[in-house]
Amino acid sequence: MVLVLGALVTACELPDNVNPKAASEVPATTLFSNATQEFMQTYDAISMNINISRFLAQYASQVNYTDESRYNFEDRSIPDTYWSWIYLPLRDYQEVRNLVSPISGSAEYNLNRDNKLAIVDIMEVFMLQSLVDYMGDIPYSEALQGTEDKTPAYDDAETIYRDMMDRLRDDIATLNAGAGAGSWGDEDIIFEGDVAMWKKAAASLLLRMGMRFADVDASTARTALADALNAGVFEEGDIWQLVYPGVTPHVNPIYDAFIVDNRFDYAPSLTIISRMEELFDPRMDEYFSQIDTSADGSGKFAYVGLEYGLAAAVPYNSISHFGDGMFAANYPSVLSDYVEVQFLLAEAAARGFTTPMTAVEHYEAAVTASIVAWGNDAADAAPYLALADVQYDQARWKELIGTQKWIALYNRGNEGYASWRMLDWPVMDPPEDMTQADIPLRWPYPFNEKDLNNANYSAAATAIGGDDIRTRLFWDVTPNSDNPSPN
Repeated sequence: MVLVLGALVTACELPDNVNPKAASEVPATTLFSNATQEFMQTYDAISMNINISRFLAQYASQVNYTDESRYNFEDRSIPDTYWSWIYLPLRDYQEVRNLVSPISGSAEYNLNRDNKLAIVDIMEVFMLQSLVDYMGDIPYSEALQGTEDKTPAYDDAETIYRDMMDRLRDDIATLNAGAGAGSWGDEDIIFEGDVAMWKKAAASLLLRMGMRFADVDASTARTALADALNAGVFEEGDIWQLVYPGVTPHVNPIYDAFIVDNRFDYAPSLTIISRMEELFDPRMDEYFSQIDTSADGSGKFAYVGLEYGLAAAVPYNSISHFGDGMFAANYPSVLSDYVEVQFLLAEAAARGFTTPMTAVEHYEAAVTASIVAWGNDAADAAPYLALADVQYDQARWKELIGTQKWIALYNRGNEGYASWRMLDWPVMDPPEDMTQADIPLRWPYPFNEKDLNNANYSAAATAIGGDDIRTRLFWDVTPNSDNPSPN
C-alpha cells in the first residue's frame, strides 16, 4: 500500500511553470473558431492603432488625435500591428491543419476532414488577400516557418494572387455537401458548418480577385469570372459575415471602441455625407445620425459630416455620428455579400465580359439590394435609380458603379478602399493642406521589417517601385486624380 501511494504521489507531481488549470492541448475546433474571431476583429477594427481602412475609404475621420486620418502610419506603427495580427491567426490555422490532416479508413471521416481543410484554406486566402491589397508583395511561400526561417522572402503580389485563386478553385472542387460529409458544425462561427455557403463564399472571393485583373490581364479576369459563376456565387440575401455574440469581449468593433472603451474618436466624414445628400440617398438615416443645428435648440436637425483629415480636433457633439444600429454589441462584421457580387458582375458586364444579366440589370440589382439591406423598401430604389447621377449610363460606368459601390460598402473600409483604387471613383477629399497626390494608394510595410528582415524588405520595396504610400499595386493601373475618367 505504501508503495502504491508513493507511485501515485510521484505521478501527480507537476513540472515547474505549468498551469494545472490550463489546457495542455487545444482542440482544432477551438483553434479554428478563435482564429476566425481574432482575424475578424483585426480586419474590421476601427481603432486607429490597428486598421485605418475606414479613414482611407473616407467613410470616417478622426475627431481627436487626427494624425491617422492625415496618413501618419508611423507614430502608432499601424502596419506592424495589422501585419502581425494577420499572421498570428494564420499560425493558428496552420496548427489546425496539422491537427485535422491525418487520414483515416472512414470515407465519412475523410469527407468531413477535406471540407474542414478547404474552409480553413478559404479563410487563409481571404486573410492574405487583405494583406496583399494593402501592401503589395508579402512573405507567402516562406511565411509561417517559425524558428526555421525568421527572415522569409517576399513573394510577388501578382504571383500570390494567381496562386490563391488556384487554391480557391481547388477548395471549390473539394467542398462536398453530400450526406455524411459535414464540416466544423457549431464551431464555425460564420456559416455554422454549411458547406454550400462556404462554396459560394469561395466562388464570390474568386470573382473579386479575378476582377482585380480586369485592367492588367482581361483573360485572367474572364476565366475567374466564368469559374466563379459556374461554381455559384452569392445569391440574393446571402452574406458572409460574423455576427458577434454581443458579450464583451466578443462584440462589434464599433461597440468596443465607443461603449466598452468609452472613446469618441471617430465620426462619419463629410465626403460620404455630402455625396449621399446630393443624391437624396434613402440609406442616410441608417448610415448616420442627425444633430440639432439650431442656435436656440429648437430642433433644426441635419446631417453634419466631419471634414476629412482636419489638423485640429472638433467637438464630438457638433457632428453626425454613425447610425444607431451600428452601435449594437452584436452588429455584424461583413466580409462579402450579394451586393458586392452584383457590383462586380455589373463591372464585368460594362467591360464586355459574359455575365448572367446586362450591366444595368446587375447595377440596379446591387443598388436595390443595398437599399433593402439597410432597412428600406425595395420601392425606395426606383426613384433613386432614376436620378440623373444614379441612373446607369454606359458612358459613365466607372463613375456610377464606382460611386454606388463605394456608398454600398459603407463601414467596410477594407473593400471600400480597394474599390476606390480599382475604379478611381468617387473623387476623394485631400486632408487639410494636402493634395490628391498625398492620398495613399497602399500601406507602407511594417516599420520594424527594416530591422528584423532588412535584406528581404529592401528587395521587396525595390520590386514594387518603392515602399511609399503613393506606389500603386499591380492591379491599380490608373494614377490618382481629382478628374478621373468616367469610363
